[in-house]
Amino acid sequence: MKVIVFGLSGMVGQGVLRECLADPQVTVVLSVGRSGTDTKHPKFQEIVHRDLLDLQALEPELAGYDGCFFCLGATAAGLTEAAYAAINHDIPVAVGTVLARINPGMTFVYVSGAGTDSSEQGRTMWARVKGKTENDLLRLDLNAFMLRPAFIQPMHGEVSKTAIYRVAIAVIKPVFPLLRVLFPGFVTTTERLGRVMLHLVRAGRAKRVLENRDINALALKVERQA
Repeated sequence: MKVIVFGLSGMVGQGVLRECLADPQVTVVLSVGRSGTDTKHPKFQEIVHRDLLDLQALEPELAGYDGCFFCLGATAAGLTEAAYAAINHDIPVAVGTVLARINPGMTFVYVSGAGTDSSEQGRTMWARVKGKTENDLLRLDLNAFMLRPAFIQPMHGEVSKTAIYRVAIAVIKPVFPLLRVLFPGFVTTTERLGRVMLHLVRAGRAKRVLENRDINALALKVERQA
């Protein structure tokens, strides 16, 4: 199984990479991003490409993959709707459009967020934009899945690029196990996200939009089958 990861430098991307490298069925993990990493592993390859809106030059290198995990995104803090949409809508849809053409029917997993507005009409800017992103990706010739995690617990040293999230994680860390039990619809982990993504490439699922509770339920099923 060959997979592509966008957004490797973020907390979710780091967690996904760990699960991919640990999975014996994954033979190649290709990272595409605007900067390089120091990752060294026999399965790992990377392409540094500054303009993610234009992947034409990379098309031969992106062909023949089974899945794509799109973990790239930006917080809405301090951004206008246009600036936020340029990152959180335009880039994933541009990437999805290219992959649908060169790898039709491939599995494309987009990390969205709890509270995303599928109607695209709500008052919350980020939720409208992500709702449009989800809808546009689901229209492409892809086996696309939208993951809507709420609060994500880093499990193996993954670090968020967002300062406020790092502070929140540090404060809540001692009670994470209790929160996962009491609020399964609110808390998940980087490990569970990665395992669910890989499962979706392997086996798919009828439901295309997975809320936090769905992610945890599917992760538990995968863990029991392991």
